Amino acid sequence: MPKMKTSRAAAKRFKLTGSGKVRRPTGGNQHGMIGKPRKRRRRLRDNGMVAPAFEKRIKLLLPYL
Repeated sequence: MPKMKTSRAAAKRFKLTGSGKVRRPTGGNQHGMIGKPRKRRRRLRDNGMVAPAFEKRIKLLLPYL
């Protein structure tokens, strides 16, 4: 049987936690930080979690992670 291919785009964007949930980076974090309030920048540091409704779809794209 051939191996399944990992979606490289998804592999760069998502990571699986130890308990099997999918972690994603927060958006709006790449540039323009000087114009954002300190409180908002602090909030953007944390990684978000993918909603349970989308987890199954993302896990299909990441078969070996």
